[in-house]
Amino acid sequence: MGRTVKKAGKSKSKKGKGAKKADASSSATAAVASGPAKVWQPGVDALEEGEELQFDPEAYNYLRGFSIGWPCLSLDVVQDQLGLVRSEFPHTLYGVAGTQAEKAPWNYIGVFKLSNINGKKREPIPSSKVDADSDMDSDSSSDEEEEEETNEDTKPILHLKKVAHAGCVNRIRSMTQQPHICATWGDTGHVQVWDFKSFLNSVADSGPVAHKEDDIIHNHVPLKIFNGHKDEGYAIDWSPLVTGRLVSGDCNSCIHLWEPSSSTWDVDTKPFVGHSASVEDLQWSPTEGDVFASCSVDGKICIWDVRTEKKPCMSIKAHNADVNVISWNRLASCMIASGCDDGSFSIRDLRFIKDDGAVVAHFEYHKHPITSVEWSPHEASTLAVSSADHQLTIWDLSLEKDAEEEAEFRAKMKEQANAPEDLPPQLLFVHQGQKDLKELHWHPQIPGMIVSTAADGFNVLMPSNIDTTIAGADKPTLAPLG
Repeated sequence: MGRTVKKAGKSKSKKGKGAKKADASSSATAAVASGPAKVWQPGVDALEEGEELQFDPEAYNYLRGFSIGWPCLSLDVVQDQLGLVRSEFPHTLYGVAGTQAEKAPWNYIGVFKLSNINGKKREPIPSSKVDADSDMDSDSSSDEEEEEETNEDTKPILHLKKVAHAGCVNRIRSMTQQPHICATWGDTGHVQVWDFKSFLNSVADSGPVAHKEDDIIHNHVPLKIFNGHKDEGYAIDWSPLVTGRLVSGDCNSCIHLWEPSSSTWDVDTKPFVGHSASVEDLQWSPTEGDVFASCSVDGKICIWDVRTEKKPCMSIKAHNADVNVISWNRLASCMIASGCDDGSFSIRDLRFIKDDGAVVAHFEYHKHPITSVEWSPHEASTLAVSSADHQLTIWDLSLEKDAEEEAEFRAKMKEQANAPEDLPPQLLFVHQGQKDLKELHWHPQIPGMIVSTAADGFNVLMPSNIDTTIAGADKPTLAPLG
């Protein structure tokens, strides 16, 4: 995406988009370019001394950063009862996240509500301001933006409850059917299932002012603790079809199946074995309740059926390096995406998995490990990807290169921006400003909203060019929080 490159000395008190987010009120600050627009390519172009990137305010319908304290390796969006499909501001977001604290006893799970997400797409900046090059105009713009930044009515409100967790949280997932039930993978080697109903109800009932109890860490007893894994792990997933069914995979190449039983879970102590290295991610089939997929450091993707022997029904050599993450498309169930340690990601059509034609798309845009990949819950051809190169990208596989349309665009834009020649036509959006991105999730009830976590906190973003077609309006009603 296009960004303006601006000398840092031009404004009095601006923070770059990459500035660390300190709390729910922190925000990315817009800057008015003092020179011609330039398409800046991460990993290709270098910033000169004194230069910093500023985000284009027209590129986002909403963009804010917030933090719950320590960095979080994993988060999940908690589905709510505010509406299955919501398009009007202000929005409210519920979520859970697990910390990676400096010392093990300091870790916790953050149960939070972010309300007053009040996006207002700005009008285009008048050309007179864009062309202005004086310090006076720059200072005036700075003052206006600072005034907007301090407007209490536009600030999101964070309500947070902290729940003590033994050790760092490697992965956290909320159950679709009962969102207050969450599972965590800890670096202690334990998988735990929690009931956060009381904490979610508490933040739901909170008023317009954030609570002043950030330092209180509540002790809470998990519903189930499983210590049968021989090593820590990261892979965990709830079934979208069978309420309470769970799989967890570890760094010792083993996968265990959890079956719900009254108020607890029965975990099969005999693991599914088929990978030769660490199991990195797991995904249940969106259409078959007994089928799930796994990916591994061994470069393979395996498809499993819990009704058969504990060996894979299918094993695919997907990449030449570690397969870090996978995502099974819930709107086009034949499609599965995988992200690799070499920075590439691929899309496969499972109907042709035994043929060479199974790979329908392969991208090598990112040059560092892929850390997260997820299909949009509202557009079957759209997916989001995060990478260790500090980029979050959004892709639409339905797009193809149109030479005539591209020529018209270049003729129109040549005086404004010099677009790179080698960007894939499927690349819709590039989001930057977060350091060491770890995980992202689309909001299942707010089309176009993405929540991401990184070493310097969370971002909530809604790109302005992501148009969604509402799908799945006949989804079942979710279980209440209370």
